[in-house]
Amino acid sequence: MEGRPVAARDAPRRRKRGPLGKPRLLIVGCGDIGARIVARLAGRFRVFGVNATATRAPALRAAGAVPLRLDLDAVVHTRSLRRLRGLADRVIHLAPPPSSGADDPRVCRLLAALAPWQGARRRFVYVSTTGVYGDRGGTWIDETATPAPATERAVRRVAAERRVRAAPCHASVLRVPGIYAADRLPLERLRRGVPALAGDQDVYTNHVHAVDLARLCLAALARGAPARIYNAVDGSDLKMGDFLDLVARAMGLPPAPRGDVAQVRSAVTAAMWSFMTESRRIVNRRIVDELRTRLHYPTVRDGLNAAKAVA
Repeated sequence: MEGRPVAARDAPRRRKRGPLGKPRLLIVGCGDIGARIVARLAGRFRVFGVNATATRAPALRAAGAVPLRLDLDAVVHTRSLRRLRGLADRVIHLAPPPSSGADDPRVCRLLAALAPWQGARRRFVYVSTTGVYGDRGGTWIDETATPAPATERAVRRVAAERRVRAAPCHASVLRVPGIYAADRLPLERLRRGVPALAGDQDVYTNHVHAVDLARLCLAALARGAPARIYNAVDGSDLKMGDFLDLVARAMGLPPAPRGDVAQVRSAVTAAMWSFMTESRRIVNRRIVDELRTRLHYPTVRDGLNAAKAVA
């Protein structure tokens, strides 16, 4: 075990420009986090943002990216996929797997489209989920813990991670928990009075602010070790009910009522319930020691204080 979550100092940023101009970055699944990444780069990269629909194109273009519409599920787009070859030597993969199956054909198609690889010259960051760890009974774990996925979506993530780490390139994996920001809070849940689990029945959850996740994606791109896994989590130590209470207090809403397992299970969706059956606390020392990243929001309280200030 590498220890409990900590914070760290930022390292100086050094980027080399290629002989033909700006370095090129391909962001696959370029939604909210992708747009935040583009904004942080401030024109230092030529960024291509891949999305399955055209709805985000205006926002990506305004942020400084070149929007590319590409459906990774559509076999007819194989020719379009090949156009990605040689487009960029840096890739951040944010697209989730499909909603069924035991593998991730989306990442398979992308890896095939980008081949042949240029060895360590190509850097690839795959954004996965801490759900691959499964239920750990609230114990502290780090990246050395063996994946034990308990849901089909987590099984697909494990399969994708293995494919990415086996690719002949410099690939790193970020395992990401619940993402929050001022515009990504469970406010509607609180307004509807959806209950949380009471007392000892409640589960530990993990979080990262959207701003910090964007920064960690870039840190992994610059400093991530090949085939290395990083827990992209903050330093919070919270159960789900405590998290909801903090959000309610910061946003001036009533706290979530507490209920037993039967009451809560009947009040939430199956997808939401699956998150309430897994309890774990995750160590983030690698992002500190190896990616050398100091989180802007080292705990949920810090992030909610910032959200409250602009509310």
